[in-house]
Amino acid sequence: MDNLNEERNEWNERNQPVKARAPEEHAELEHPDLPTNAALTGDEEKRLIHHIHEKVTEIAANIERTQIADYVTLMNKPRRLIFANLIAGISRGVGLGLGITVFAGTILYALKALGALNLPIIGTYIADLVEYVQFQLEGRRFY
Repeated sequence: MDNLNEERNEWNERNQPVKARAPEEHAELEHPDLPTNAALTGDEEKRLIHHIHEKVTEIAANIERTQIADYVTLMNKPRRLIFANLIAGISRGVGLGLGITVFAGTILYALKALGALNLPIIGTYIADLVEYVQFQLEGRRFY
């Protein structure tokens, strides 16, 4: 039980909200592995460079994963953004038109097949419906 409480306390200490500091404090580099004086030895400098390299690599991977570069490019070039949205809209419209045509054709084919069965009530209703659709396709009015 004590271990659990100790872990909770450690977690709470690590995850405390960051307190605002004066601007002059931000200029100093604060890291637990680095000395506080300005002179760095060769090993410390290599560790610092390695640490910076790891952080930059991590940030670059995050940016690449979220594709921020593509988003920024689109925002900086509004014509490209408009063109991309235009192509996307046309593609959606054509896809919708083709999909509705195939769906309606399939339904019409099924209705014709049901009308050919000469079912008493359904057959006349379907025949009237098919006739109405054919008149509309030919451009004539159905009365």
